Amino acid sequence: MTDDLIRDLYGEPRPGPDAQARVWRRVTAPRRRRRLSWLAIPAVAAAALTAILLNVTAEPLSGRSILLTAASSAASSRSGGAYWHVEKLHDGARVSELWVTRQGEAWTAEQGRVTRVTGRAPFSMAGRDLTYEQIRALPSDAAALRERVAAMLPPGSQGLLADALSGLLWTKPSEPGVRAAAYRALADLPEVRYLGAATDARGRAGEAFAFDLPSGVRRTLIIDPDSSQVLSCADSGRGGRSEVVLTAGWTDQGPDLR
Repeated sequence: MTDDLIRDLYGEPRPGPDAQARVWRRVTAPRRRRRLSWLAIPAVAAAALTAILLNVTAEPLSGRSILLTAASSAASSRSGGAYWHVEKLHDGARVSELWVTRQGEAWTAEQGRVTRVTGRAPFSMAGRDLTYEQIRALPSDAAALRERVAAMLPPGSQGLLADALSGLLWTKPSEPGVRAAAYRALADLPEVRYLGAATDARGRAGEAFAFDLPSGVRRTLIIDPDSSQVLSCADSGRGGRSEVVLTAGWTDQGPDLR
């Protein structure tokens, strides 16, 4: 009754603009908050996924996984060419080269002078001569290769197993499958220690692995797992030596015999 009388005397009441704005904010605020919360879900999910990916990426690789990566690279490497060619820089001063044909003929070179290898096999393992045919006959299974190489070592030289296997990676014309098996066998040897990322004397990036020889010398190899190539080999201690691998692989370019 009172409300009707007020409307008759003064007309319909009109709320002020501030009151209207307050009411409008109350009505629309919950809706806006709900809309923003739903829009924020993809952003939150993306941030969480990014954090997970960054965490996985930052996790360091193990030495074993690096050697197995190198094994996969070795298995797919090329083995064509008429000559096995190795070029090394010794102690930062002397360069030597070796060429070996698939028929076992071999030549060496130092300071540009090429000499034919006669009277002995061009390769050795733990001080024993090793022919090209023996290298070609090595198995491509890691366990079988480890057993075969161990049997080829002189009695009492089991501590040279890691060194003998590593020699199949670069100093000898091993088939791709044999090189891959050698990497897998090294990955299973507890005496082979991963030292981390490293660079060789020529500034090439790789991964360093070390093992001890029976003489007490620690031998360190730097490898490039993506190409499966050994970049360098260095011995620590008194009288230590170093070899930087400049070239190791098959080629059709033989020695200059003129």
